[in-house]
Amino acid sequence: MSNGKKPAVVLLSGGMDSCVCAALAARDYEPAALHISYGQRTEARERQSFLEICRRLNIKQKLAVRNEALRAIGGSALTDENIAVPTFHSIGQDIPVTYVPFRNAHFLSVAVSWAEALGAEKIFIGAVEQDSSGYPDCRPAYYEAFNQVIKAGTKEGTIEILTPLIHLRKADIVRLGLELGAPFDLTWSCYSREDRACGVCDSCVLRLRAFAAAGANDPIPYAEMDQTIRF
Repeated sequence: MSNGKKPAVVLLSGGMDSCVCAALAARDYEPAALHISYGQRTEARERQSFLEICRRLNIKQKLAVRNEALRAIGGSALTDENIAVPTFHSIGQDIPVTYVPFRNAHFLSVAVSWAEALGAEKIFIGAVEQDSSGYPDCRPAYYEAFNQVIKAGTKEGTIEILTPLIHLRKADIVRLGLELGAPFDLTWSCYSREDRACGVCDSCVLRLRAFAAAGANDPIPYAEMDQTIRF
C-alpha cells in the first residue's frame, strides 16, 4: 500500500463495537470497510453511520452489499416486523429474539471473499462475548472454528479473522474507543428506531450502561431512558 500498511477488511455495521474495530484497523492497517444490509429494521440508519464513520476515519475503500436471505428466512425481531423487539427488562437467560440465525457466517463469508480478492490477510469483526446479548455467533469458539474453515477453503489459506474486542467489557470498549478517537457520535446501536435511539432495547441499554461505567457521555440522541440502566 502507498502508506506502507498492509490491507485489512473490517466489518463495519455502524454500531459502537464495529466502529472501535474500524479505528483499530485504521491505526494498524490500510482498512477496507465492508457493510452488509440484511433487511433489518434500522437498515437505512446503519448504512448512514457506516458511510459517515468511513469519512471520519478516512477509510477510502468501502463496499456496501445487501443480503436478501436473512430477511426472507426471518426468525428474528430484527428482520420480521411481526416479532416485537423486546425491552431489556423482558429479556431472560435464553438467547433473545433479536438473534438473527447464523448471521455472522453470512457476513464473514462475504468478508473472506473480498479479502481474498484484495490480497488482505486480516479481517476485523467487533464481536463481543462479555456484556453482550449472548448470541452464539459471538463466542471465541465460533471464530476459532471459522478460521479453520478459511484455512481449508481459500486459495492460500492465510486469511485470519481478528476479534480484538471479544473478551472486553463494554465499558472497556468505550474507553478504548475514546483513546483511539473512534467517532461514537456517528454510530447507531438501536434495534428499533432510526430517528432517536429508543433507549430501552437490549442494545441501547447495554450501550448506555457501558458509557456510564466508563464515566463518559453517550453522544447520540435517545427518545427515552430508564434510569435504572445506569446502575
